Amino acid sequence: MVRLNRIYTRTGDAGSTGLGDGERRPKNDARVEAYGQIDELNSVIGLARLTTSGSGDDDLARIETTLARAQNDLFDLGADLCFPPKPDDSGALRVTPSQVEAIEQAIDALNADLQPLRSFVLPGGSPAAAALHQARTVCRRAERAVVALAAIESVGGPVLAYINRLSDYLFVAARYANQRGATDVLWVPGANR
Repeated sequence: MVRLNRIYTRTGDAGSTGLGDGERRPKNDARVEAYGQIDELNSVIGLARLTTSGSGDDDLARIETTLARAQNDLFDLGADLCFPPKPDDSGALRVTPSQVEAIEQAIDALNADLQPLRSFVLPGGSPAAAALHQARTVCRRAERAVVALAAIESVGGPVLAYINRLSDYLFVAARYANQRGATDVLWVPGANR
């Protein structure tokens, strides 16, 4: 159980923070940057959920369910990144292959109802699609931060797969939110020359 009695501790005033295992790292450390990016992604998904919840639209409700699950998964992923992998890792919370599989199933379920793309999709269309595209771009940035971390330190196995699939899901969900792709805004190469 998580218990937060005090919000400020003053331990970070000199520019360092504690990882889950108690190790102190500078706040600009690659590991801290990676889970900070995941935190930002979670916040952006929270904003996207404002456009998908309570609308009475069955398509958006379908997306809402997966976004709610993804937000919880992202806390797991942040916890995974907060605890550097060690040989005896039995107590650490880790992202699992089943979480990756659940996102893949959600992608496949939405994508089955979409027409194949004829062009790249511009972010926009409906408010929900625009918010989901924004979440997708933040997800890609978070993925780059995790990749940068993985280049210098060990990262839990399914972490990269999960974040990669989540960005794919957000893309497909944005199309689905545009009346199952019917109102996607397509890129027209050289349209304004």
